[in-house]
Amino acid sequence: MNLKDNKNYEKFDVIIVGAGPGGTTSALALAKAGLKVALFERGELPGQKNVSGGILHYSEHLDRLIPQFWKEAPVERYVTKYKTTVLSSKTSLSFSLKNDEFGKPPYNGYTVLRPKFDKWFAMKAQEAGALLIPETTVTDFIFDKDKKIIGVKTDREDGYLYSDLVIVADGVNSLLSKKAGLRSDFIPEKISVAAKEVLEIPKSVLENRFNLKENEGLAHLFMGEATQGVEGGAFLYTNKTSLSIGVVGKLTSLQECKISIADLLEKFKNLNMIKELIQNTTIKGYSGHLIPEGGIGMVPKLYGNGILVVGDAAGLVCTTGLTIEGMNFAIGSGAVAADVAVSSKKAKDFSERFLSKYGKQLRESFVLSDLKAYRKFTGILENPRIYNVYPSILCETVSNFYKVDGKPKRNIRSLLWKQVKDKVSCLTFIKDAIQIARAILWK
Repeated sequence: MNLKDNKNYEKFDVIIVGAGPGGTTSALALAKAGLKVALFERGELPGQKNVSGGILHYSEHLDRLIPQFWKEAPVERYVTKYKTTVLSSKTSLSFSLKNDEFGKPPYNGYTVLRPKFDKWFAMKAQEAGALLIPETTVTDFIFDKDKKIIGVKTDREDGYLYSDLVIVADGVNSLLSKKAGLRSDFIPEKISVAAKEVLEIPKSVLENRFNLKENEGLAHLFMGEATQGVEGGAFLYTNKTSLSIGVVGKLTSLQECKISIADLLEKFKNLNMIKELIQNTTIKGYSGHLIPEGGIGMVPKLYGNGILVVGDAAGLVCTTGLTIEGMNFAIGSGAVAADVAVSSKKAKDFSERFLSKYGKQLRESFVLSDLKAYRKFTGILENPRIYNVYPSILCETVSNFYKVDGKPKRNIRSLLWKQVKDKVSCLTFIKDAIQIARAILWK
């Protein structure tokens, strides 16, 4: 298409698709660098359709763009307590970490409500000069005769916009990166779905119930019976005057167990332990979200002629079983994409060859470095025994250790092996133990 043929022609340096943390980071950094930027958001407001996460871990990139961002960002609480609970049918076993240093700036992690945070973050990009275009879906790219991307097509009438570069940040089910030929369909076994509710609770009740001081927060993860045999986990995060509670399950496992993610959340909330934690609360909202959990093996090609891919759209989520990190990976990749875009603008080169610097810089950053370091955890988390057999073994072993019945007490090793032999073969247990040890101790 000849640019002059389009009556609504407008040329930007960079078009960004998706106003989540990754896309907005790019928009803010590029606007601060003086580039002309358009930021598309399909929702009425940024964050309205982006409901992932719960914890924003400290981001050096965000701190550079907005020094001491936590002073003005709508963060809820500073996470000083991390707790993991393993559930069996009748027992719960918890491990807890409390670190007072996490409650001092720069804070280690913040609970956030994404509609508030994303709206604020996009406003900062607008203040820097980025043009936010909400309620608009980017449906395809505009290509030149050499197959280089030179703009986007939208669902608006005559909605063609042109640019030197397009940064794709349209989420895990990224149709645009597929249309650009950078990836094929994600494998269902590598995708999980999360369901989350926000439960309103008075501030004083919340702090007393979870033993928190002013502004302190708790991140509580649950394994085992929490997901009724579905491969996944559950979570509860404290906000200022609400709780974020939810479950995560692999799509294929949900299908095999013949349960919906909504039903799984209800079953989790009805566990006795959870009932006590959420009593006398009121539901404020419900949301769902897809999560790419394939690790570094799921990361597609990240660049092409006139295009870069960031955040969930690039599969940049790190899952270890105890944590799921996505927002800081989106911010990190968005910042690196912006750096490369500025360099490309100066060089007047938006070719795939030049933009390959993005892949190199990501490998040197924490983003791909962490995904590589934890790549072996992906195999562990694909083992169904992690979600049903081993939580039961662990809970029953510890429970029997504390049990007093008038009989001679067996040592912990004997108690463990009895549970192992009752539930899984010794050879399988040893193989699984070796796999876990390798993931933890060796790169």
